[in-house]
Amino acid sequence: MTGQTNIKKLIILIFFLTIIVESQGQQVEVQANYNNVGDVDFVAYNNSSVPFFLNLDFADLENTVFREPLPYIKLLVPGFNALFTLLREPDAGVPRFNYQIKIFRSNPMALADLDFPYLIPLAEGREVEVFDVTSLDGFWGSEEPSSWNATGFAVHSGEPVFASRTGIIVEIVGAQRTGDPGTWYHTWDNSITVLQPDGTLICYRHVQDNEKKWKLGEKIFAGQQLGRVVPGSEELILLIFQHALNSSDLRFVIPQFVTGENDTGILLSSQKFTVIHPHTIKGLEMTKREQRRYLK
Repeated sequence: MTGQTNIKKLIILIFFLTIIVESQGQQVEVQANYNNVGDVDFVAYNNSSVPFFLNLDFADLENTVFREPLPYIKLLVPGFNALFTLLREPDAGVPRFNYQIKIFRSNPMALADLDFPYLIPLAEGREVEVFDVTSLDGFWGSEEPSSWNATGFAVHSGEPVFASRTGIIVEIVGAQRTGDPGTWYHTWDNSITVLQPDGTLICYRHVQDNEKKWKLGEKIFAGQQLGRVVPGSEELILLIFQHALNSSDLRFVIPQFVTGENDTGILLSSQKFTVIHPHTIKGLEMTKREQRRYLK
């Protein structure tokens, strides 16, 4: 009886205890809250305006079992996020544990949709020429990824650029980068980066949102105008990438682009293509309500 009373007292005491783990310059906080029955509720607060992906891994567990699929990856939307509950085993003491977290800007476990039909990100009806991108100089600091892929389009200064796929705008960079380098998605300037529905990131280089149309965390739909080619540039570079769970390496996607009403394919260099943005493609990742609003 005395043992049960002591456990109850301990549970009441730790009900007020909150374990907090902060990361990414306090952009994400993970809390483990003991409740009044001795279970532990895990929650996270994303203090930024854009989504992140959380990886949480337990090193030690006592008096409880972690029942979530492994590795544990959770999309954190801005604000409050409920994660999971560690249930106290019957007739056992209070759950005890040690854990570590990692925060990613793309889903490190995403299975990229290699067959997704991307729109050529230029105005409909325009004839565009594709060129080989021979360098990612400046994309990843002083280093260049060992293996990568990017698509280059010959463009005119100031012409409009459109979203190739629906997603959430997570970074808008002008002629100069500012802020904490630890929050950057890469080190290119004059670029806009979008988180796509399959968890990968798409970066548009040599693009500016001079009209300040977009804000971080806003949803952009395939075919909507993203910005314009920066003054003086004759190249638009597009690349799709994601982070790895246990490596600093990036993985890159070779996209399939829409080349006709019913045709898609990998764009080969030195060839010209006529841009087409079919409604069926633009609406692929829209809800019915969004289709009624934006596909007019």
